[in-house]
Formats: sequence, structure tokens, C-alpha cells
Amino acid sequence: MKNNTLNLANELKDLLDNEKGEEILVVDLKGKSDFADFMIVATGLNKKHVATLGEKIAQHMKTNYKTIVNVEGLDEAEWVLVDCFDIIIHIFQQPIREHYKIEDLWNVKLPRE
Repeated sequence: MKNNTLNLANELKDLLDNEKGEEILVVDLKGKSDFADFMIVATGLNKKHVATLGEKIAQHMKTNYKTIVNVEGLDEAEWVLVDCFDIIIHIFQQPIREHYKIEDLWNVKLPRE
């Protein structure tokens, strides 16, 4: 899966987009991090939507890649983290995303349309 990490990151970004995730950002961490090659940050509309997005990612990985991924935060669903090994996905409710500003830690900003 290492050679196809960018393709998988884009595939997961598209999945989040198709499921109505908002403000989706793919951050290239290669050379900046030893825990992942990419980070994806997205916003869900509410608790149920955030949880569903995390569950959809997990199901996609299981169905298409026979890979079980770790999903944290489903109970509260303010911030769900999906660990897809070389890709870490953070799905937030809007107020939580604004509070933590995780993109700022990596000095990246959402492109404005």
C-alpha cells in the first residue's frame, strides 16, 4: 500500500466528499512526520454525520483493502480519528475544528473557492 498512498488518500478524500463531508483538506506529511504520509481533515455537519463519515471510511478500508483500521471518538463524535496507517483522518464538528485548528499545526490552510 506504500506506493499507492497518495492514490488512497485521494480515494478517501473523494469518499468523504461524496458523503457530504465539508472543508476537506489533504496534507502531505512526507518528510515532516514519521507516523503518517498524509493527513486528511474534514468537517461533518453534526454528531451523527461525523460518526457516519468515520464508519464509512472504516467500512471502505475493510471492504476494498481487507484492512481493519482503528477508529476513535465515535461515542462523542465531536472529533473522530481514523488511523489508516500511512493516512490519518480527522473528522470534526465545525466548532471543534475551529477550536483545535489542526491545520495550523502543519502550517496549511484550506484553499478558498
